[in-house]
Amino acid sequence: MHWLFLLLALAAMAFGFLTTSMAVLVSCLLAALVLFVLWILGMYQARVAGSGRDVSLMIDPSEMRRLRDQVHARKAENQDLPPQ
Repeated sequence: MHWLFLLLALAAMAFGFLTTSMAVLVSCLLAALVLFVLWILGMYQARVAGSGRDVSLMIDPSEMRRLRDQVHARKAENQDLPPQ
């Protein structure tokens, strides 16, 4: 959808440069500027939306504490074993 803003901005700029009326030129260039800014914002929004995290993969603090305790228990168990 945001690519449509770029195409419309280019069309407004081309129409503005081809016209002979100063009022149409100014309005077309302002429209092109607004559409170009909308294109940039749309591109930014699409990029940010695509790089979001999956909330279901986040670990709550109690689960993190349980996993940390398991790691410490395994380290202590491995230190008690004699070297082979």
